[in-house]
Amino acid sequence: MTEKLSGMNGMVPPNRHKEGVSKNASKDHKIYWTYTEEPHKSRRAAILKAHPEVAALNGYEPKTKWVVLSVVFIQLTCATLLANTNPWNWKFFFTAYFIGAFCNQNIFLAVHELTHNLAFKRAMHNRMFSLVANLPVGAPFSASFRPYHIEHHRYQGVEGMDTDLPTTLELILFDNVLGKAFFCTFQLFFYAFRPMFVRQLPLTTLHFWNILVQLSFDFLVIKYLGWRSMAYFFLSSFMAGSLHPTAGHFLSEHYNVNHTRLIQEGPGKDTPLETFSYYGPLNILVYNAGYHIEHHDFPYVPWTRIAKVRELAPEFYNNIPECKSWSGIIYQFITDSNVGMWCRVKRKQKSELSN
Repeated sequence: MTEKLSGMNGMVPPNRHKEGVSKNASKDHKIYWTYTEEPHKSRRAAILKAHPEVAALNGYEPKTKWVVLSVVFIQLTCATLLANTNPWNWKFFFTAYFIGAFCNQNIFLAVHELTHNLAFKRAMHNRMFSLVANLPVGAPFSASFRPYHIEHHRYQGVEGMDTDLPTTLELILFDNVLGKAFFCTFQLFFYAFRPMFVRQLPLTTLHFWNILVQLSFDFLVIKYLGWRSMAYFFLSSFMAGSLHPTAGHFLSEHYNVNHTRLIQEGPGKDTPLETFSYYGPLNILVYNAGYHIEHHDFPYVPWTRIAKVRELAPEFYNNIPECKSWSGIIYQFITDSNVGMWCRVKRKQKSELSN
């Protein structure tokens, strides 16, 4: 990330928040607790007031379904071609890393687009198509991802509600180089299983269909292509969430690795930033997922128009520190002793903030 600390006044109006309470995270490795409100709602209001034309960017993108189907086809083709290849063969490994992982990261973020109803006009069509997008991942996740992700937007940073936050146990176990390397290698499992330990949500009919469709697909793959093809899907998913360039987006989105703070006057000053964007070339492979501040500000703008948000309201984005490299942030996260899982912002629920 770069340290562009000047000119932050355009980010949030100075009288927006209550006074925050902080600890120096870089010295005592403690999560920053704030008593300010979640920042993106107020930013959205300020941006729309200054640039009402941004609202016209909301809507769905019909092109998404064709990209998803193309990626699913690529993965099916690779799985078919590797059906008789030993998983320990370098060709199998390299294909999974250099093709499969990019494809399945694309799938992960396609499901993210579908979660926000950004591929079809009707919500149900987005839900059903997410089951198709899910297929090359190997395990059903799309139905579970949606409710947790919606809560991540609604309750960003709220302990016990935002399951994107690391747990206390994770903070204790992984506060060293080896621990952080382990987390980055297996972070897909943490994102998959952490929600079930933090906040269990009820199963729905969509969960049932997700499981049924996925298991039926897996059965057909194993029956007609063999277990090696199924192993290819799982290995692609694992690598997509491991030490892979595109996996850097998990860290770049909300980890404040430079301990940068919002510079402004009045209540809420000196509040740590908690959402960051990446504007590099890998965005073309993952539905512009790097535009993460813009996405939290306007979650119903699809990937083909999200860059336009920054273009129309530059004063709200140009001076915010940005992640320059997803590979670089993984390396920094693991090796820098002043960076860790504690580089996050937590807050109380809104009802507690008002007390």
